[in-house]
Amino acid sequence: MPLRARVAAALVLLYAQPVSRIVRLTIDDETTVTVRLGDPPSPLPEPVADLMQAYIQSRQHLPYVSSRSAQWLFPGRQPGQPMNPVSLQVHLRKIGVPPQRGRASAIRQLVLQAPAPVIAKALGYHDKTATRLVTEAGGTWSRYAPGDHRR
Repeated sequence: MPLRARVAAALVLLYAQPVSRIVRLTIDDETTVTVRLGDPPSPLPEPVADLMQAYIQSRQHLPYVSSRSAQWLFPGRQPGQPMNPVSLQVHLRKIGVPPQRGRASAIRQLVLQAPAPVIAKALGYHDKTATRLVTEAGGTWSRYAPGDHRR
């Protein structure tokens, strides 16, 4: 499987991100492999971090990666532009990952594991969207109140 498709699939399935947002991710020179979807950046788990580092190294040899498009994680063929989301969706489908259904399954699983406001902030989702997903998934975090509880 192409590294580009495997990295994109990991971001869809682990972080419930739409392909249109994944293609807008950029790279930097940090030593820890993180992905900035919300605030603070989320660290990638070890097998995915290694995969990401291998992909970043391999993309340096692509003929269409110019200095103007080098900041994009998924550079497009047009200088300075990211990859077209539809093209990335095609790559994902070829390896058996349905982007929309995979993303929906991932976000439902995430909101069952942690409070919706925490997931929303970490992944860049709106609070109301995450709360609705908890309800749809039958989650038990409906009474979680975010904020400082030490008072």
